[in-house]
Amino acid sequence: MISAIQKAKDGTINLTVTIPRTRVDDTKKEVIEALSRETQLPGFRKGKAPKKLVEEKLDEEKIKEEVLRKLLPQTYFEAIKENNLNPIVSPQIHVQTLEEGKDWQYTAVTCELPNVDLGNYKTAVKEVTAKGKIIVPGKKEEPVPFEEISKAILNSVKVTIPKIILEREVDRLLSQTLDEIKRLGLNLDQYLASTGKTSESLRVEYEAKATNDIRLEFALSKVSDSENITVSDEEIEKALREAKTEEERKNLEANRYLLATILRQRKTLEFLRSL
Repeated sequence: MISAIQKAKDGTINLTVTIPRTRVDDTKKEVIEALSRETQLPGFRKGKAPKKLVEEKLDEEKIKEEVLRKLLPQTYFEAIKENNLNPIVSPQIHVQTLEEGKDWQYTAVTCELPNVDLGNYKTAVKEVTAKGKIIVPGKKEEPVPFEEISKAILNSVKVTIPKIILEREVDRLLSQTLDEIKRLGLNLDQYLASTGKTSESLRVEYEAKATNDIRLEFALSKVSDSENITVSDEEIEKALREAKTEEERKNLEANRYLLATILRQRKTLEFLRSL
């Protein structure tokens, strides 16, 4: 297997993977063997028909799909290992060549964790939290809103977001909005007309939101790492016990990693508020 790597300025990684024809042929034989065992022809018991007859009945496109399904994950993981990569997202696969009797080739688009420069984030946050520490006689002390802390962090942090991450978050936000529109009994054109927006301006709006959300997520993760902020099993179990419904608890239980990430972010924000 041969792989070539290209890295864009935004951190996007393009891996071009070439699978040798011999490996494709060997995998094809394995696939045909497996399909033959599952194929039943008139006059023969399942898996007992002559191989030549079976091969004539097999769908060539289905064989190709099965070969690709087996080879893609194998060769992708070999390629990232060969190039010492640590992707943080599942790849976008673009198949380029699947010709019979030739090497197969595809491109995998992914990215690694971007570099995050927090700048003087503590100074920026302290300027905000200092307002909440001023004691005014007769006035109830109120904690500084997390929104203000988040804004201070975003003004301090420097991070370049890989295009693949930004596009996926924008698509997620758009999909979420479309679901909400459908629940209201509207279609996209009706929604756009009622809000005075276009599909292009809506995407631009969501790109700005996604950019800030992702920058903040990476910044908080960096702060968590630098301050050794962790989440214990006990804290996760406590959050599970405090679930409002049994369905919510089961959903949280099935996504413990995501729950741990959310709890860690909360602890990080509380740490920032205490500065």
